[in-house]
Amino acid sequence: MSKYQIAVVVGSLRRDSFNQKLANAMMKLAPPEFTFKQLQIGDLPLYNQDDDAHQADAVKRLKLEISSAQGVMFVTPEYNRSISGVLKNAIDHASRPYGKSSWAGKPAGVLGASPGATGTSMAQQHLRNILATMDMPTLGQPEVFIQVKDGLFDEDGNIGVGSKKFLQGWMDAYVAWVKKYSA
Repeated sequence: MSKYQIAVVVGSLRRDSFNQKLANAMMKLAPPEFTFKQLQIGDLPLYNQDDDAHQADAVKRLKLEISSAQGVMFVTPEYNRSISGVLKNAIDHASRPYGKSSWAGKPAGVLGASPGATGTSMAQQHLRNILATMDMPTLGQPEVFIQVKDGLFDEDGNIGVGSKKFLQGWMDAYVAWVKKYSA
C-alpha cells in the first residue's frame, strides 16, 4: 500500500521527450510504498496575476495535486540554459496567490536529461534557485546531469544497465529525503 504520493512535474511537452522517458523509468526504481502521479501542466493558461482571485480549473487541479503529495520530483529539460517556459508557468501558478503556495514545505528532487554533454546542469541550477524561494527543501546530492546516449534506456523503457546503479542511488536518496521531511 502506498504511503507516499509523489507529484511528478516534467518540464517538457514533446511527445518523444527524453525527460518524460526518464520520469517514467525513475518511477519504477522507487519502493512499493511510493506512488507517483505525473501532473499535467500543458493545459495551464499563461500566468497572469490578475487571475489570482479566479484561478482556472486547470490551476486549481494542479494546486490540489501538489497539496495532496508528500513530495515533488521535477524532471527538467534545458532550454537555452534554463528551464522551459511551461515549467516556469506551472511553478508560478501553483505559488500564487501570494501566501498560498502549494509548493511550500514539499521535499523536492531535481533531475534531467539532454543530448548535451552537461546534461541539464544549468536548468537544474536555475530550478534549484526557484525552489529555494518556494520554500521547498531540495535534495542536493547526488546531482543527476544525464547526457542522453544509446543504452540510457533499455528496449522496455527502463533505465539501462550502465546507468541503473547510479540512478537507483539517486532514487534511494530521494526516498530518504521525502521520508525525512514527511515525518
